[in-house]
Amino acid sequence: MSDHLVQHLLRRAGFGSSPEELAFYSQLSYGSAVDALLNYEQFADDVDSRIGTPGYAGVTSAGEFLPNSNIAHARQRWAFRMVHSKRPLQEKMTLFWHNHFATGYTKVRGVSPDGARLMAAKASEDAGGQQGQIEMLRSRALGNFRDLLTEVSKDPAMTIWLDGYTNTKNKPQENFAREIMELFTMGVGNYTESDVYAGAKVFTGWTFTTSGDRQGGTGTTSFAFNANQHDTSAKTFSFSIYPDGGKTIQPRSAQSGMQDGLDLITALAGNPNTARYLAKKLIRFFVSELSEPDPGLVNTLANTYLASGYSMKLVMRELLMSSQFTDTAAYFSRYAWPVEFVARAIKEVGWAGYSLNDAVTALGNMGQVLYEPPDVAGWDLGPNWFSSGTMLARMNLGSTLAANQKFNLRDAARPYGKTSDALLSWMLDRMPLAPYNSGTYDELRNFLNATKWTGSDSQLLVKASGLAHIILATPQYQFV
Repeated sequence: MSDHLVQHLLRRAGFGSSPEELAFYSQLSYGSAVDALLNYEQFADDVDSRIGTPGYAGVTSAGEFLPNSNIAHARQRWAFRMVHSKRPLQEKMTLFWHNHFATGYTKVRGVSPDGARLMAAKASEDAGGQQGQIEMLRSRALGNFRDLLTEVSKDPAMTIWLDGYTNTKNKPQENFAREIMELFTMGVGNYTESDVYAGAKVFTGWTFTTSGDRQGGTGTTSFAFNANQHDTSAKTFSFSIYPDGGKTIQPRSAQSGMQDGLDLITALAGNPNTARYLAKKLIRFFVSELSEPDPGLVNTLANTYLASGYSMKLVMRELLMSSQFTDTAAYFSRYAWPVEFVARAIKEVGWAGYSLNDAVTALGNMGQVLYEPPDVAGWDLGPNWFSSGTMLARMNLGSTLAANQKFNLRDAARPYGKTSDALLSWMLDRMPLAPYNSGTYDELRNFLNATKWTGSDSQLLVKASGLAHIILATPQYQFV
């Protein structure tokens, strides 16, 4: 498989390619590379144990590093995973679902004193066994969408974020019912206001409970169904709820009322509009946002989703194996989110001696804070990421990273330092760009040849890192 194709695959199905990743995936056929990304369970999920060890990007903390309970530390841990995980597609899908089921830490923390744990805790490392929302999304990244939707609906952070815990039979709260139809499943235009009201009644009593010392880190917050607050009346929708076409959830006893929500979730997961909505969103994120999703690919993905019983792994395999994905026209046809830009830059430039705390700070300046999407609709695709301020933040990150890695870049560049053209060719292979004209190439070459080329260590120390900085600042590097 060509380096160009494998780099495209790893930019989209991951966060770019380190030299080691490129070497591993390039030896595989394309289909085998896709299967390796999809079947990531074959690779040990031990990346978190590498935090703080030599040979990996660093983290910064005042005292003990506590990513289960400190949101700033949690952001560094997720950035570490994006850079170093042997399961890049699992992390990319976790980011996709974090955006799809957008939930913001600040509001969660405003209601629950252990908001960081509800968002970021890893149950196996938590004294109370608390599982955070991101860990839940990661564990179900390529699983069954209906099951994922069920877990999201029960997730305490989501219950706080969309005010589900205030949804009672005497005062139905419509936020979650609206968003599960509009943003999580069928999309705008495929439900009515009466559906929203009926949905609110369906989810009355879906709340959370707490136990133990939450602030001390030994308690837990978990889903609870409060039967006393459930509306037991019939709920009728404009779309089918049951396979026989029935649109009404019949009255149930309060004790059995949780089934109302499960019936609605099943109906939404199986709705053809949901299949098409997810297909289009996946295509925009993984294939291209510069044109409307290809109708043929939308149909293929939607049909695979429905026929497979909502398997996201099979849907993603269909997408990654499609001619639309592998077409060279799809290369660099998405604007890089800040976190994609940063993780890719670290992978391609280097990380030894670099603290991910600096990367997390830079992400905020670029307009993206992990665990803090701007609203329930999540982050935008497209050019809205770019302004004079955010582009300056990207350039500053490039400058800081390249300077930090100048000795490592010098050492890596030595075999290619005999001529400036050889160095430039090596660097552009390592840090590929969207299509550029001769003017861009000439500017890069002129930088290297501003002084007589000798290829000495002292010259490589300046030129290799300087070239990396310039490449990171080019418009062409802002695409994935």
